[in-house]
Amino acid sequence: MRITLKIWRQDNKDTKGNFEKHTLDNLTPNLSLFEAIDLVNENLIAKGKRPIEFDHDCREGICGQCGVWINGEAHGPGEHQTSCQVYLRQFKDGDTITVEPFRARSFPIKKDLKVDRSAFDRIIAAGGFISVNTGQAPDAHAIPVSFEEAESALDAASCIGCGACVASCKNASASLFTGAKVAHLTQLPQGKPEAARRVKAMVEQMDKEGFGACSVTGACEAVCPQQISLSTIVMMNKEYLKTL
Repeated sequence: MRITLKIWRQDNKDTKGNFEKHTLDNLTPNLSLFEAIDLVNENLIAKGKRPIEFDHDCREGICGQCGVWINGEAHGPGEHQTSCQVYLRQFKDGDTITVEPFRARSFPIKKDLKVDRSAFDRIIAAGGFISVNTGQAPDAHAIPVSFEEAESALDAASCIGCGACVASCKNASASLFTGAKVAHLTQLPQGKPEAARRVKAMVEQMDKEGFGACSVTGACEAVCPQQISLSTIVMMNKEYLKTL
């Protein structure tokens, strides 16, 4: 299989970037896109050139570290997958694959395909935690939680913070991410005492970071690897209105 990778190169957020083309031959379709970029980097290093920088860790769709724009889509073709789960078999022989970083004001480019997503960390630090001393872990059924609430909380907790929701939103909104973190803790008994302080602090920090407002287009839910529901945004807004 032969492919051409058209990859964004940029030294830092203050410099001008450009696309570089790299053609690879005799590839197996079962190679992942990131493995193809690894091959490009091996060639660049052999020539004494700077390799392409991109975020990755587990390469199993779990950690949320990866995240790039592939042929105009956050995380590329396919449904509910991360960038590291994109394989060459999803493209045609001879295709040109365009790879660029997530584009959002609150995600400044660090280098090449790497963006700074520390804004998410600051939203979590503002209130995405339980600060009360809960002591030793209670027995499994000591605190009654309905099946529906437990499942909803766990679904929200599955957010991996990859940033695809922000990248795909026309307003670069972080409402799905923040909503997931709020919904996760607010629905659990341990999180209810601090619910008002939590949602107020996290929403205000989200706004402070420069993310746009949610206009409920659903683009975020469509690209979310964990299929986080828009209902988490509804829950966040309801909880925030209670604090006004």
